[in-house]
Amino acid sequence: KLANGAIELDTGNRPREAYTEYLKSIHYISQVLLEEVEATKEAGETVTPDTSKMLKLAEQCLERAQSTAAKLGKTCLRPATPVAAPVPSPTSRHRRVCSDEGGKLSPFLPPEIFQKLQVVESQSSKKELTPLEEASLQNQKLKAAYEARMARLDPSQAMQKTSLTLSLQRQMMENLVIAKAREDTLQRKMEERRLRLQEAANKRFCSQVALTPEEREQRVLYAAILEYEQDHDWPKHWKAKLKRSPGDLALVTSLVSHLLSVPDHPISQLLKKLQCAVYRALYPIVSKGTAPGCCSLPPDADGLLAPGSRRLRPSQSLYCMPSPSEPSPAPRPPDGPCASPPRPSSPAGPPSPQLLGKDSSFEDLEQFLATPERRGWSPGGRPEPQTPGVRKEPMLEQLKGTVQDIHDAIDRLLSLTLLAFEGLNTAASKDRCLACIEEPFFSPLWPLLLAVYRSVHRLREAALSRSMELYRNAPPAAIGVPTRLLPQDPQAAGAGPYPYCAAAQELGLLVLESCPQKKLECIVRALRVICACAEDYYRAREAALQPGIAAIGADDLLPILSFVALKSGLPQLVSECAALEEFIHERYLIGEEGYCLTSLQSALSYVELLPRRALGK
Repeated sequence: KLANGAIELDTGNRPREAYTEYLKSIHYISQVLLEEVEATKEAGETVTPDTSKMLKLAEQCLERAQSTAAKLGKTCLRPATPVAAPVPSPTSRHRRVCSDEGGKLSPFLPPEIFQKLQVVESQSSKKELTPLEEASLQNQKLKAAYEARMARLDPSQAMQKTSLTLSLQRQMMENLVIAKAREDTLQRKMEERRLRLQEAANKRFCSQVALTPEEREQRVLYAAILEYEQDHDWPKHWKAKLKRSPGDLALVTSLVSHLLSVPDHPISQLLKKLQCAVYRALYPIVSKGTAPGCCSLPPDADGLLAPGSRRLRPSQSLYCMPSPSEPSPAPRPPDGPCASPPRPSSPAGPPSPQLLGKDSSFEDLEQFLATPERRGWSPGGRPEPQTPGVRKEPMLEQLKGTVQDIHDAIDRLLSLTLLAFEGLNTAASKDRCLACIEEPFFSPLWPLLLAVYRSVHRLREAALSRSMELYRNAPPAAIGVPTRLLPQDPQAAGAGPYPYCAAAQELGLLVLESCPQKKLECIVRALRVICACAEDYYRAREAALQPGIAAIGADDLLPILSFVALKSGLPQLVSECAALEEFIHERYLIGEEGYCLTSLQSALSYVELLPRRALGK
């Protein structure tokens, strides 16, 4: 709750208060964990599973506090007089770079720098020296010793100097000859091993059949994996563990996490390569989003943090930014009989519940969602003016192509992992592998990917932002929440500032994650909290609840979820849900997770249309 309050202050453009709340959250977490350690010291208990979650939340709060502190520092320097030339500061880790559009600041690193950072991370492991490199080092030591002895000799000792020189040359030549022979032998053995492993890969991939370029590349990677396993023992140990415990999903999680953390493994290197390819495809869309023929980025994109020199944490991502400002209104036609109804001049008071009435129930929600002219309406209720010569298809087509590339990349990583570890080739293990691969794959790419989705859905986000502003003080009954599912005494202790406050806070945690699966889990938890709160409110009003009968039905869930989405203050949920619908595995879309995601999308669409319906009535 403390972290969620800090996020609300941060998104509300109140960095100083947000900075204080982040520090309070960190202090509170550390104090609770310290008390927990002191309490369990005598009992000898291990660390609980919740401790890792608390530490992760503290780490995210710390990073957001650092970014907020940097933002406050920039704010203090803003009124100063501009200097002639910028002076680079070596202490800043988050630096926005200039794009190619006339020096315009971009919140993302160029693909070249992003790729260099990935390569540096992959090359951090120690590399063994070749025989020639070892001989070169030995010769350098011999030469240093020779120069030291020569400096100690008198000029008259010419014979000794000549002897030392000839001895040095002979030793250096012998070292090089021996090293060359060793290297030739090593290369011959390596080539024999490579051919042997290549033959094994050919047998695995049925070399007698014509292979596609992708299959040929996968065959080469599989041969590289076999060669890696010849030089390292840890894959054999993991395979033995899988053979002993084939159904242990915790072991699968540990294996895939360790596999992707080893920078010199072929699968880990392929992950970096595919990430760089997707980043190169997304960066031009974001950096040139204002060019003709493309949708512009959200107006507040310039105020975001750039990715740092390491893998992005969720707190540095684009989906934690403030809501987009509304697009400029179209020129109003002259007042006349056909003039549009006036818009509310002030959002201080929400539209009265009578504007909604019984006709605004969720029974006709599908009719509103299926209305063809809905796409042509601006957030204010008037048709959106079409700018001549501006087309929006190119960005959508580019996004579709990039989405397909992401699906193909994840499929390649999964299939190669299953080839390397045959013990993972079960349904449950495949699903766990997929979840473990998606988290490191999406972490550095989600901010850029979501920036494109927010650009595509910017009008819907602006409409949702306006509804959230107009209805921010509206009672739940005005949104259609039944009275029986509201607290009997809203002012009671522990009731929260408004009904279903815990669900809104749980939904707000979605922006802290960068993995689609974990974001979906946040939505599921939010709906479960809604059901739990509804049961509590209903039991407080009714004396007895019949066993086996739930207090909340599907018709009641949507208005409550709309109220929760309204109170979350996150218009970017529209883009988040659109991205989740694309990247969530099909198995989840037909279960509880898919139902929760569809319910949230329906609730957001209803909230988006609230001002239009009120003005229509």
